[in-house]
Amino acid sequence: MSVRVLLADDQALVRTGFRKILESEPDIEVIAEAADGLEAVDAALLHRPDVVLMDIRMPNLDGIAAARRPAGRTRVLILTTFDLDEYVYDALRAGASGFLLKDAPADELVRAIRVVAAGEALLSPSVTRRLIEDFARRPGTADRPPSFDELTPRELEVLKLVARGLSIAEIAAELVVGDATVKTHVARILQKLDLRDRVQAVVLAYETGVVLPGHSP
Repeated sequence: MSVRVLLADDQALVRTGFRKILESEPDIEVIAEAADGLEAVDAALLHRPDVVLMDIRMPNLDGIAAARRPAGRTRVLILTTFDLDEYVYDALRAGASGFLLKDAPADELVRAIRVVAAGEALLSPSVTRRLIEDFARRPGTADRPPSFDELTPRELEVLKLVARGLSIAEIAAELVVGDATVKTHVARILQKLDLRDRVQAVVLAYETGVVLPGHSP
């Protein structure tokens, strides 16, 4: 099955360039375009794309605000020309699954679409750790949703390791289990907490105080 993509950028030339790159791939289909944030929200609700390629700076509604709107399991990949941490954090808090600079090579853009569509988060380890450090400087202030009670002790342990920024392989080594077992635990955690990917799990874990600064699981 093809990955269905919505392009949201206020510059027509940019959208045309992205479309040309993505439509050359046999497993990616550009199903719609949007020239501002409000159009992006409407198009996402109408077409239900797998991935929205969303610019941050757009008229009427910026990309970060628009990223909060798409319903269901639509994933948002934020594009920007600004490599600033504040955009990374704001985008992830808004529910984005990835963050990519506009000047990234074409093959990196294609890979990003596939990674996000597969349910993974597109963040380098360095960005993930900066995100974790940012949240670690702030006390958890959000209430834990009732769905936390559905997590088993092992799932809670895995969530804490995810929040520390460990990869699937690193978690498997830590718990002395196979990668497939860890992936199953992560999938169940995301399902129970109604999260799209591991980065949202990191955000929730720190905001709710599941992981505290200076503490290991």
